[in-house]
Amino acid sequence: MSFKKIAPSVLAADFANLQRDIEMVNNCNADWFHLDVMDGVFVPNISFGMPVIKAMAKHTTKPLDVHLMIVDPDRYIQTFADLGAEVLTVHYEACTHLHRTLQAIKAAGMKAGVALNPHTSVHLLEDIIQDIDLVCIMSVNPGFGGQSFIENTYAKVKTLKNLIQQKGANTLIEIDGGVNDKNAKALCDAGADVLVAGSFIFKSEEPCTTIAHLKEIIS
Repeated sequence: MSFKKIAPSVLAADFANLQRDIEMVNNCNADWFHLDVMDGVFVPNISFGMPVIKAMAKHTTKPLDVHLMIVDPDRYIQTFADLGAEVLTVHYEACTHLHRTLQAIKAAGMKAGVALNPHTSVHLLEDIIQDIDLVCIMSVNPGFGGQSFIENTYAKVKTLKNLIQQKGANTLIEIDGGVNDKNAKALCDAGADVLVAGSFIFKSEEPCTTIAHLKEIIS
């Protein structure tokens, strides 16, 4: 039984009280910080960029899991390495030369992730799954928080888990979007290793208790 991780999504934090929310995650039993970087081109929204991540990194005590929802992510690989990202995830749909991009992320000293939009098949990763440290399955359409969970995600996770096992890879499966206490266990049972939760954590009365409750459900 592998150790399952919870990665609170900072996009759902209170940006007027960002340090408070970062310290909350530091002090709770969450595992990673999940940071969504959006450019308004690949997705119809803009989130935060390098200056905010640089400021955050001074206070974070847990690994930064950076999810690039941007076109041409290759331009910024070294920048995010310098900012302290431990995992850098790029979108399959945004990379013309995905294998090369993954090699560049690893060469910069980070773990390499690939995100798949809801319409993208996991079979497209068959030839490179052994080069991927983490696959982020989008269980909502990327670009906005607070969306409803897409039910087909469970089948997709199972298919991906089978592919990983067939190829003898060590790839982690991450779920991003609409994660809560109603679907967390079923996602982990299907094969997920990392659950990204945004609104469910940051909009709750007691975020630390909510994180602890999620950890309990999936452990």
